[in-house]
This record gives sequence, structure tokens and C-alpha cells, in this order.
Amino acid sequence: MKITKIRIKNLFGIKECELDGKSVEITGTNGAGKSSVIDAIRYALKNDSDRDLIIRDGEDQGEILIETDTGLTINRMKRRNQADYKSVKEGKYAVTSPESFLKTIFTELQVNPVAFIEMPKKEQNRTILDLIEFDWDLNWIREQFGEIPEGVNYDQNILQVLNDIQAENGDYFRRRQDINRDIRNKEAFIEEIAQTIPKHYDADHWEHFDVSGAYRRLNEAQHSNNLIERAKAFKSSYDGKMRGLSADRDLAISHHRKSIEKERANLTAEIARLEAEIKAANDKIGSLDGILEDKIEIENQKYEAAVAQLNKDIGTAEEYIDKELIDTAPIQEEIDGAEKMKAHLNEYRRMMSLAEDVEQLGEASKELTRKIELARTLPGKILETATIPVDGLTVKDGIPLINGMPISNLSDGEKLDLCVDVAISKPAGLQIILIDGIERLSDVNRKRLYDKCKAKGIQFIATRTTDDTEMQVTAL
Repeated sequence: MKITKIRIKNLFGIKECELDGKSVEITGTNGAGKSSVIDAIRYALKNDSDRDLIIRDGEDQGEILIETDTGLTINRMKRRNQADYKSVKEGKYAVTSPESFLKTIFTELQVNPVAFIEMPKKEQNRTILDLIEFDWDLNWIREQFGEIPEGVNYDQNILQVLNDIQAENGDYFRRRQDINRDIRNKEAFIEEIAQTIPKHYDADHWEHFDVSGAYRRLNEAQHSNNLIERAKAFKSSYDGKMRGLSADRDLAISHHRKSIEKERANLTAEIARLEAEIKAANDKIGSLDGILEDKIEIENQKYEAAVAQLNKDIGTAEEYIDKELIDTAPIQEEIDGAEKMKAHLNEYRRMMSLAEDVEQLGEASKELTRKIELARTLPGKILETATIPVDGLTVKDGIPLINGMPISNLSDGEKLDLCVDVAISKPAGLQIILIDGIERLSDVNRKRLYDKCKAKGIQFIATRTTDDTEMQVTAL
């Protein structure tokens, strides 16, 4: 959409001015009305002005009319004593919601490219990056990263999106930091546990070691050794016991002999005194030998029984007396070692579990690193195929550079040059650029900008301060 006619009457400092659809440079000294032409066109499009006085001094109303090659007409009047008038039509038909419609046919930078200079640095960078034409959507992001990374504003330019994905305050970077911190902590635990576990620790062996069976073998050996030791002790006491038995028998017989002799003496002594009892006493004396023999027989029987029991016991002892004692120290040492090794099992299992965690976390960290590196390398690949409308534009770490320099490092002239480049790179429906104060550019750069607009078929209205007292309009 191109402007074919602009008519301005009694707006700002202009009494009357009419332009056709040609690109023009408006020159003159300060106060000649150059900027008023630009301000009047902006007022027509935006219904707004930075100036306090819009109607020319001494007049009751001011008017601007704009016509385009598509049949669109914009007629706006500012009145002192009555309501303002506006008419926005396409052909014969009035446009619905005209103010909203007008905002769709131009960009702010078209009617005020210098506003780009006044933008914050972050907004300047975003505006430049938005010029890069690369077709992408969330499906493309998902194809690249296998997911939609969190914590990213996807309303931005793709290069800003990728920069946010790989940024140090981004989700991937923070998650990788957390994972690597967890890895370091777990590795420290593993090292600490490993210091308490013997080298070449065979967890599977000690897991299945039969301590109960070892204790049974130990008890059997100890029982066998006990029998052997008792047998040897019994054997060494056998002769003594035999002598004891013989002595007990002889002492008992001697005691009986003495007792009988004493009783015999007593009875003999009483014979004289008790002749009446002689016969009875003699009879009893006669029986004493039989009694003695009976008692001797009893003692012999006791002796034989004791000897028989002793021989029986020594026979049992003979089974063990010649056996070698079992060395239980190795069994006990094996048990002690097994129990010591089994005590490490829980810590060993915890160490192995931590090692598995570390391995999994390491893989997760590597994957996040891959995605971060991908977000860092994708801009280069994008710039290889993307349409870049501004000459000398490159991108590094998400920051646009013009001929290798950040925007903040450009001179005012270079920034103005860039402003126009930005404005003409993606004009909206209305193919026009307005710039006030083109004298800030050198003659060479000014001509270069005009040539750019001609090449793109964009109408260019610029003002340039000169020494002329009267405003001059020169077609470009």
C-alpha cells in the first residue's frame, strides 16, 4: 500500500502543503516547518502528537488528508470549538474501528525510526533479532530438544529463545548444576564408604557365606576336642583310681578285722564273767568268720563292680585318647573374618546404589550439556539459512552485532542508519518511512539509505536542516 496524496492544512506550523506519492527530502532552516510535515502525517496515523499546539496559530481547525493506491483514505480534522473529525474509508465504505485498523498498517519505527535509538538496549536487541526470518514453532523446538524447555518465553525471536535455553540462569543450566552438585556429594559418600571396606571386597561371596554352618563345624570340633581331652585326663588318673579302690578295700577289710578282733577280745573277756553265756558266745564266735567272709565278699563285689565300671570308662576313653586335637583356630578365624566382612555388606550395598545413582546422574548431566551446546550451536546453523535483512548483522551469545559491534557501541549516525534499515526491512501495510533530522548522516550514508528505499519501492519522507529560510521539497 503506497501513499498517492498527502494534503496538510493549518496543522502545526504549516499553512498548506501537498505531496504526491514520491519520496521527498524536505529542507530548510530551523522553524521553516520541516518537522511539521512529519508530525502531521504521524498525527493522521496515530491521532497523537508530542506538540501541545496542533492547530496552526490563528486558525479554528487543521486538517490532513492521506490517500493511497488501494483506495484507502484517511481524513482527520482538529477543531478548536467543536469535536474533532475523522474519516477512514476503503473506497466508499467506512472502516470499522478505524483507530485500531490504522495501527495495523504501520509500525512505530516507520513513522519514527529515531525511536529505535531511544529504546533500552534489550529492546533494541529484540527488535534487531526479530528481523531475522526463520520459520520455527514449538514442534521445531521439540524436535531439536526432545521436549519444550521450561522457563523460556517463546514469544521472543528464535535466537533469543535459544539464548535463554542455554543461559546460566536457564532451566537446563540450573538443573545441570544441581545434578553435578548431587554427583559430587554422592561421589564423596562413595569415597568415604570405600575407605571402610577392604580392597577387592567380594560382596557376593560374603552375602552367601554360611556362618551357621561354620559355627556347627566349630561346635563339632570343640565337642570332639573335649572328649579327647577328657579321655586323656581319665587315662592319666586310671592307675591312681585303681590304687584308691585297692586301698579302700584293704582299709575296709582292716577295719573289719579290727572290729572283729575287738569284739572277740571283749567276748573272751566276758567268758570268765559270763560262763552262763559261754555257749552262746562260742556259737556267735563260730558265726563271726562267716559274717567276715560275707563282708569280704561284699567288698570284693564292690571292688569288682568299680573295676568293671572303670574299665568300661577307659574303653570309651581309648576311642579318643590317640586322636589328634582339631585346631579350631582356623575355623574361628574364618567365622570372625566372615562376620567382619558381612558387617560391610550394608555399606557396600549403599555404596553400589550411590554409584548407580552417580552413573544415571552423569548421563542426565551429559544430556543437559548436549542440549545446552545444541542451543549454543543452533544459532550459527540458523543464520546459515535464515534471511538477514540488515547488512553486516551477526549474532553472538544471543546478542546482535552490526559489523562485529554491539548496537550500544555504534555512533549516532550508525544507529540512525540502522534505524532506517530496521524500519524498511519489515514495513507494515503502508509502504512509507518518515525520518526527522537526516542531516545526522553523512552524504554518502544518506544517499545509500535513499537508494535502499528506492530499491525496496518504499516512499521515504525525510527532513534535513539547511540554511534556506523557506521550506523546500525535493523529490528523491
